[in-house]
Amino acid sequence: MRRGSPMLPLLTFFFFIAFCGSMEDSSEYCEAPLVGGISDCEGFENSLEIQDLGRFAVNEHNTKQNALLEFTRVVKAQQQIVEGVLYYLTLEAIDAGQKKIYDAQVWVRVWLNFKELTDFEPAAASSFTSAYLGLKKDVHKPGWQSVPTQDPQVQDAADYALKSIQQRSNSLVPYELHEVVDAKAEVIDDSAKFNLVLKVKRGEKEEKFKVKVHKNNEGGFHLNQLEQDNS
Repeated sequence: MRRGSPMLPLLTFFFFIAFCGSMEDSSEYCEAPLVGGISDCEGFENSLEIQDLGRFAVNEHNTKQNALLEFTRVVKAQQQIVEGVLYYLTLEAIDAGQKKIYDAQVWVRVWLNFKELTDFEPAAASSFTSAYLGLKKDVHKPGWQSVPTQDPQVQDAADYALKSIQQRSNSLVPYELHEVVDAKAEVIDDSAKFNLVLKVKRGEKEEKFKVKVHKNNEGGFHLNQLEQDNS
């Protein structure tokens, strides 16, 4: 995705400060703003304002491209001070029944009541990185890190593990995924390993399993470990 805009007059900065002041929770999520710089907004993707921007982006894309995407959530959000604020969103939407990830840019000039979708495209298949999973690359914290249990990649890994549990079972009663209790991930380049605790149901019986699932850089899953959790 193309990023970057020319530096603008200092007045833009004061417009941005006024804008941030109108957003109740922005200061607790975002790094200190720098004119022209891109700021990470950790946790900001869960705010009502950002979710509304994600929904706006999908609706505008549907209108422009005659598409039928269904917005589900914003996965990640960044912001850049330009003449207003340019938001870089990684969002999830449903396309023909399948969850997919898209990158979008939304330009907001709040004092003009102006909002425009400037870019919208599918996230590259190779963009499966630590940042995508909500992890931050940190040389001081390598290895496994906790990730959101509702992340679509985590859910895909859990669904794969569930199918493997069913295949290894002698029961004719199908297993159903009730909950991903805990999720950790380790990302290496474009592949990832998931360490999950799953709560499943088989009829009226409820069970827990610990699984390790590997996703390679081609998108394929492999179950590396499966054991019942009796805790």
